[in-house]
Amino acid sequence: MAVKIGLVGTGTVGGGCIDIINKHRDEFARNIGADIELVRVCSLAREEAEAHGVGHLFTDDFHQITTDPDIDVVIELIGGTTVAKTIVLEALNNGKHVVTANKALMATSGEEILNLAQEKGLEIAYEASVGGGIPIIDPLKHCLISNRIDSVLGIVNGTTNYMLTRMDEDGMSYDDALAEAQAQGFAEADPTADVDGLDAAAKIAILASIAFNTRITLDQVNAEGIRSIQAEDLASAREMGYCVKLLAIANRTEKGVDVRVGPTMVPLEHPLASVNGVFNAIYVVGDSVGETMFFGEGAGAGAAASAVMGDVLEVARHVQQGILPQSEPSYADELPLVPLDELRTRYYIRMAVQDRPGVLAATSEVFARNDVSVYSVIQRGTEETKHDQVDLVYVTHTALEKNVRAAIDEICEIDNVLVGDERPAVIRVQK
Repeated sequence: MAVKIGLVGTGTVGGGCIDIINKHRDEFARNIGADIELVRVCSLAREEAEAHGVGHLFTDDFHQITTDPDIDVVIELIGGTTVAKTIVLEALNNGKHVVTANKALMATSGEEILNLAQEKGLEIAYEASVGGGIPIIDPLKHCLISNRIDSVLGIVNGTTNYMLTRMDEDGMSYDDALAEAQAQGFAEADPTADVDGLDAAAKIAILASIAFNTRITLDQVNAEGIRSIQAEDLASAREMGYCVKLLAIANRTEKGVDVRVGPTMVPLEHPLASVNGVFNAIYVVGDSVGETMFFGEGAGAGAAASAVMGDVLEVARHVQQGILPQSEPSYADELPLVPLDELRTRYYIRMAVQDRPGVLAATSEVFARNDVSVYSVIQRGTEETKHDQVDLVYVTHTALEKNVRAAIDEICEIDNVLVGDERPAVIRVQK
């Protein structure tokens, strides 16, 4: 007997799932023993269902899916953390397995949802919530489970990676790169979640929780975006042997878990440095396996639908074969979070200063007073730079975040040093 599927959300990814089922259902049953039948689809737009040939299965009331006793698996693809949460919890409470691509929901309410699934003896699968079509959640839970994971670094937002690539390789401004990304369909009309690092923060919260067996939620991730990145920062990075990427970072340290998102200078020889355009990659270091990297398209109908349907087929196979629900990590280690102020790394600092004697000495003295050791400093002017100002570019040795921030605050208070009201640009440097 076929495992019956109800789908909520018939947009880009939902439509991709419908197409995969229509195209490959017979192969799934024949090759992997997972016979699935799509019996109901729900959205606010009937024409979306009709466009994929399932208009006869349409409903605009998700309760007809979450409470239907004949449906075995509910796929949630509407996004957000309000209605989507109601759908997921209602489905679980009515004895249905759930597959979701909802990173925000799993990063904020994952504990509640996973606990309910365990209580009900059901599966909640969410591979597509991170990395689109890139398999990473299942490898962390199973293939790499024999390792102590020491770090997870990710380029997990295609929009910002596309923008930074265009700014770096083609000299585009931030505004022009954003406009192009929107025109190409890579960026939303409101790009806030992408360019401010919130999308990446949700994803690294999920990955860090699994990798370190400790619960990390979205509100615990310090997120910084790319709005302040300028062409001169990318040029300086290249001159020093780096490129700039928006990295989602989770490190296991002696003091706990360091988890954050922000623009980061990555050495050009690092595998992540060659990940350009809309592509994503997640770099994982384990104590036994060493360095691994998972690379591919992070978004789009095909990539995300591939991951969703992979989960659906796995759950369906378990249902048909009577396999008990796959267990989640216990999240029992309860590792403390390392406050951002306690972060120790290297820093790139660029400041527009007045071109006069004593400025370099004054700023250098502030860094020394705040226990920030300077590795190099370059004074740079360009044809576009006004004759009475230059850029000072500092790169530090490993320093404490709070000391770097204190030094910058102090420099901002010195009269006749900085030009205008713009604060110095700060980019952390990946070791």
